Amino acid sequence: MLTLGTEPRDEYYAFELALAARKLVTEVRPLKPGHQVLITADTASDARVVQATAGAVYAAGGMPTVIFYPTLPSPMQEPPAPVFKAVMGAEVWFDFAVAYQLYSPAYHAAIQNGCVYVCLTGMDADMMVRTIGRTTYASLQEMATRLYQLSQAAETVRITSPAGSDATMKVDKAGDPFWEPPPAEGGFPQMLGGQSGFMIHRQSFEGVLVFDGTLWPPAELGVLHTPLRLTIEGGYVKQIAGGVEATLFARWLEGFGHPAAYLVDHACYGFNPGVARPSGRILEDERVFGCMQFGIGAPDHGSPAHTDGVVLNPSVWLDEVQIEEDGRYVHPELVALCRAMGAPGY
Repeated sequence: MLTLGTEPRDEYYAFELALAARKLVTEVRPLKPGHQVLITADTASDARVVQATAGAVYAAGGMPTVIFYPTLPSPMQEPPAPVFKAVMGAEVWFDFAVAYQLYSPAYHAAIQNGCVYVCLTGMDADMMVRTIGRTTYASLQEMATRLYQLSQAAETVRITSPAGSDATMKVDKAGDPFWEPPPAEGGFPQMLGGQSGFMIHRQSFEGVLVFDGTLWPPAELGVLHTPLRLTIEGGYVKQIAGGVEATLFARWLEGFGHPAAYLVDHACYGFNPGVARPSGRILEDERVFGCMQFGIGAPDHGSPAHTDGVVLNPSVWLDEVQIEEDGRYVHPELVALCRAMGAPGY
């Protein structure tokens, strides 16, 4: 995102970027000497981030392999054949592609083969410095764990927002592997710090969600200029209203011709102190401090589509206990963790 006109230059944040890349391979996803590391990027990716990560991997004793390929029309598609083959030899996979590989055939093959897939879709130099380099990763993880534990202990979660959201959902006590401790052996996905969630019974989702931050994909959307209102019954989106962006979104979903594209997939909290407002880059927008983010389109139910929408300034109740009010955490344990993270205003 250009603000000063200097951001595209190689020297922009060069020192800070090197530190962030080092933290990526020593704290976020610690590498061991000899690790075979695949780094993928498409032509929409920031090459500075790719280069810095490759250098940090090599300095940590790993063996980096970098692959650039054309940007695919949408996320979750099968990559070019050489990428798929490279995935099968990787122990750690850093994915910077804007059209990300999460939930794709290559992703599933990598996980089954024991690879750790780290989704860093669309990350640029500015984002890497703010969301990794200038954060305390241990505190982010502690916040993620506590939010997950509190949420999973509840029976019902309710969310409202100033823009008009008012929805409830039942908690699935089976839990969500995304937020559980990773397995000692075998492959698993890892997301950027500053996000947590809980497992929902999808068909229990009832009410209205108003996305007023970001919605992406489709590629034509990003930061929303007009709030987008979804009416949800039995977990499925039944009505989409709001304006030209709502029309674009409705037509995009309709084009897949699959009922599971309308099924709510997940609910997440965002709390990365490096993200104060939406930018249009979904990876960081899902982590706007105090937001909630919801996935629409359930891949494990066969949906060929998946999108993520951001609700700003939500209020959240776990049963009768309010943990967040207008985007500010109010639960005492969470407030203490926000202070430990250095979050502004706490």
